[in-house]
Amino acid sequence: MTQLDLTRLAPMDRYKLLTAVVIPRPVAWVTTMDRSGRVNAAPFSFFNLFGQDPALIILGLEHHRDGTGPKDTARNIADSGEFVVNIVTPDLVEPMVETAAAYAADVSEPEVLGLELAPSSLVAPPRLAAAPAAIECRLKDTLRYSPERDIVVGEAVALAAHDGLLDTERMHVDWDGDYPVARLFADRYARLEEIGRHTIPKPVGQR
Repeated sequence: MTQLDLTRLAPMDRYKLLTAVVIPRPVAWVTTMDRSGRVNAAPFSFFNLFGQDPALIILGLEHHRDGTGPKDTARNIADSGEFVVNIVTPDLVEPMVETAAAYAADVSEPEVLGLELAPSSLVAPPRLAAAPAAIECRLKDTLRYSPERDIVVGEAVALAAHDGLLDTERMHVDWDGDYPVARLFADRYARLEEIGRHTIPKPVGQR
């Protein structure tokens, strides 16, 4: 058994090891809007849902490592208090990865890459029209643990989905086999094709 003291490792070494162990992770393709109305889009795999009352979305956002401050997504969320989590399916992986490139702060990734936008219902930042589902969020809290990392807590206030994805009578989601992708490590992603093939009923506790 190999044992490592993570506190003695360099941050990048911890990142490489932990992101290869904690897999798969969902991908949030986040759209935000700056003070001039420009729309930013960027992917994050430090992301998940935490609870339903209130419905909380958690994002791990990185700042510039040269100490020049927050990246576009973190700055826009801090300024506006709003963001949209767009869900990524396999057909959207390539444009999603393209938005991870280092663009200048005054450049809109959707505009440069030709990504169609659609209006949100309760927040100002638009959603990505091609994404099958999008969660509109309002900022509730920001936790800062280092100059390089913010943990953003948002409340999910609205959900938009392509026709046929949601059954609003039963409150079910039918991905019809086209499940969202998951981040593994480095430049690797996973297709969630095994979902639903193996089920284990929740046990009934003894009284």
